[in-house]
Amino acid sequence: MRLSVLGFFCFFFAPSLCRVPSETHVKTEPEHASTPPRGWNSYDSFCWTISEEEFLQNAEIVSNRLKPHGYEYVVVDYLWYRRKVEGAYTDSLGFDVIDEWGRPIPDPGRWPSSKGGKGFSEVAKKVHGMGLKLGIHVMRGISLQSFNANTPILDTVKGSAYVDFGRQWRAKDIGVKERACAWMSHGFMSVNTKLEAGRAFLRSLYLQYAEWGVDFVKHDCVFGDDLDVEEITFVSELDRPIIYSLSPGTSVTPAMAKEVSGLVNMYRITGDDWDTWRDVLSHFDITRDFSTAKMIGAKGLLGRSWPDLDMLPLGWLTDPGSNEGPHRTSNLNLDEQRTQITLWAMAKSPLMFGGDVRKLDETTYNLITNPTLLEINSFSLNNMEFPYITSRRRCRSEEKVLSQDLAEGGMLGIRALGLITCKDPKANGWSTKALDQDLEQICWKEKPESKFEEPPCLYKRKPLVASGVEMIYKKQYEGTLHLLESDGMELCLDASPRRRLTSKEFGGGSFSPCKWDANQMWELNGTGSLVNSYSGLCATVDLLKVDAGSNEIRSWIATGRRGEIYLAIFNLNPKKTVISTNIADIGKVFPWKNMKGASCKYHEIWSGKTGVTKQMISIAVEKHGCSLFVLTCD
Repeated sequence: MRLSVLGFFCFFFAPSLCRVPSETHVKTEPEHASTPPRGWNSYDSFCWTISEEEFLQNAEIVSNRLKPHGYEYVVVDYLWYRRKVEGAYTDSLGFDVIDEWGRPIPDPGRWPSSKGGKGFSEVAKKVHGMGLKLGIHVMRGISLQSFNANTPILDTVKGSAYVDFGRQWRAKDIGVKERACAWMSHGFMSVNTKLEAGRAFLRSLYLQYAEWGVDFVKHDCVFGDDLDVEEITFVSELDRPIIYSLSPGTSVTPAMAKEVSGLVNMYRITGDDWDTWRDVLSHFDITRDFSTAKMIGAKGLLGRSWPDLDMLPLGWLTDPGSNEGPHRTSNLNLDEQRTQITLWAMAKSPLMFGGDVRKLDETTYNLITNPTLLEINSFSLNNMEFPYITSRRRCRSEEKVLSQDLAEGGMLGIRALGLITCKDPKANGWSTKALDQDLEQICWKEKPESKFEEPPCLYKRKPLVASGVEMIYKKQYEGTLHLLESDGMELCLDASPRRRLTSKEFGGGSFSPCKWDANQMWELNGTGSLVNSYSGLCATVDLLKVDAGSNEIRSWIATGRRGEIYLAIFNLNPKKTVISTNIADIGKVFPWKNMKGASCKYHEIWSGKTGVTKQMISIAVEKHGCSLFVLTCD
């Protein structure tokens, strides 16, 4: 339920004036995100270019065709405040529309109903009139454009410029320029939430969203490699009535997510998912890890929280980072699309369709509205990866070739920098190595069984102070280091990628020219952890497997609310494969179900096959395809 402007004022500023006189009159609010949120998002089909007309056209079709199937949110993705003119693109500077307080407002050229200070309020009225809920994408902190303009900050209580300690506070007082979003450095930077003026700015943003009638906020560049726990925490306290989503999810682990999952309702656990098989493939290990960690449907903001596998790039799409709208169909074939949405359903990810629904074909429509998938996504329990499956080899010669491929290519490892929560003991693996009086390295302590002869090392030096840097920031980053690729080269280690990554790309560190930037500032603690100043995460060195999942079979299992069992089988191989499981093995993961000698009726969703089995399920699955069984067992 959306909070009214009056309710917002009462909650934050004058609770004593608005207190309900008796507990018997308190209306119990429904649990937020009691099931994974479901809706439509504009990014996969429009990138940043969508207009009010195009958005409302899509919303109307969502209302008519998808709302009966639980799709209730329509979300305007990023840069709705950017003018669509020559020279504007995803990381351009100076093209955004901001109000006198430095807050982004919709581009009136694309969103004409926003003129006269109305923001998204007229769009929200129309969306609510369709029986839907409005979502918007927002970035971390404050824009570089507002920082450069040094706009004043709105005091939402007084309705005038924020004044404290006898002076008026402005954007340059609260913006932390060296903590600019790593992959959108000309766009946005963190604000100093330790300053009341910084908190006042964030408060003014979310009050404005409440006034517009926003129901859902997708908060970007605050999670994964870009983690900003302080801003997430503050926003979660402000944003109680709105479904709160975090993005992106590059390098996310369950341990990292546990720090914020109780503050939000959904959070990305991969980079951007696009319509390639490698993107789909990259989601299997991470979903298994989050299921094992019991994160699916865990406690969240005023309800539950859900690991988010990103939008479904199906139907009519655009390209990543494009200045164009939708102009092509999804590159995934039907088997790959079924694999994707089946995994999303079994892992109980939020389902946000990304295609242009004005060109929604029947095949895609039937896929995203499949009643069994939606039942699993909303109401199944005990969702987990199921390890008790086997595949049939065709002949000994093929086995030999496959084994050779895995040894020589599929399982080769490379070293790469990873980021994890500093609470993880794995982070405590760094030490200093003196080369001479003036030169030191920081080295990763490899395990004895490592096949690498030399541990990975980086050269260290104190950051060179940039001209004009305020003393407050000098003090804040005192004791930090620049880590260089080699002695004498002015290339420093970045913790977070300088561009937005897709889910198939690893979010490890890279090197770029050294500068006064929190993303390049590191601190070596006494415990042996190497902490990054941008995200507060710690560095590790990981051995990555290259294309490790390309020759595999996987399976997921869950229970239904009427006693049924859902069994999904995935063939990640590049060839059609016969995959089997014993019925008795289901009892190994569901010990309360006596499966020994059980007779199970089955219905396979994609082929329509039905039957009865007492011992084994065996099915030939197309390459990159899946089978989904509904089992009813005696």
